[in-house]
Amino acid sequence: MSEMTYAKSGVNIEREGFAIKNMSKWIRKTFEFRKGKIGEVMKEVGFYANVIDMGEFALAICMDGVGSKVLVAQELDKFDTIGIDVVAMNVNDVICLGAEPLAMVDYMAFKRVDPEVARDISIGIYEGAKIAGISVVGGETATLPEIICGIDGKGFDLAGTAVGIVKKDGIITGEKISPRDIVLGLHSSGIHSNGLTLARKVLPKTMWTKLLTPTRIYVKEILELIQKFDIHGLAHITGGGFLNLDRLTKFGFYLDKIPEEDVIFKKIQELGDIPDREMYRTFNMGIGFCVIVNENDAEKILKGYGERFGIHKIGHVTEESGVRILKDGKEIGL
Repeated sequence: MSEMTYAKSGVNIEREGFAIKNMSKWIRKTFEFRKGKIGEVMKEVGFYANVIDMGEFALAICMDGVGSKVLVAQELDKFDTIGIDVVAMNVNDVICLGAEPLAMVDYMAFKRVDPEVARDISIGIYEGAKIAGISVVGGETATLPEIICGIDGKGFDLAGTAVGIVKKDGIITGEKISPRDIVLGLHSSGIHSNGLTLARKVLPKTMWTKLLTPTRIYVKEILELIQKFDIHGLAHITGGGFLNLDRLTKFGFYLDKIPEEDVIFKKIQELGDIPDREMYRTFNMGIGFCVIVNENDAEKILKGYGERFGIHKIGHVTEESGVRILKDGKEIGL
């Protein structure tokens, strides 16, 4: 097989970015509709979530789905974990603002509604909600036979919207980040819910079970750290891999201590002949969430929570912008 990239598999991150830029100018125009009122938008478009003014508090809100992981579930005829993923992808974004997730709604669209599949998806949503400590307050189920495709008539799409709450003086956006701050990384549970289009192209179906390992939910760990330490920045390592760190600050990141990646990433890279740069721009490579703090707090966190929360010191903040990774003595610029 020739060298594979995310773009060749069908997902062009740069093209998506251009589309988002075009959409954002219209989205920003809607901010005027609540200006000076309860619900006024407080931050720019482009972070993991946004916050609206609710007086003493701010309401955080975001939306995400599970992407082509639904095709893995359909191929393996296993649907009881993917609901965890839709909760995870949303609550992990909400906490990036320092907000505590409160509730979410889900959206399921089917080619043809299968009550057993819907039940199994809901079991996963329940399990995810239990881990995150949120309520699922409603949702929408749609039958769209002319839009939804899928495998063996079991096609569906799954997405959700989550809300959280944070005191306005507790919002975390990365503004406190400065050079020499430390980047701490929390273990992922595997591939999570990103890069599946590429992974499915290169992995044999005998390995697809590994792709259904649910996305780790970081809510309880991150909220505990927020309560006890001065957190400068939080990043969910999701679509776009470690480029997500660029969302936080004008400064850069030098990641020279990322632990050895899990076997699933090694197999994807080996079978697809995928360059290192492409891997770190697409997958979480074993680190699903990053916390940026000063050196003193970093040492305290590693000592008190490193083993329990699966936290590693993976790098530091630099004056120079951009994300650079050191692997096997070779520097990779993302």
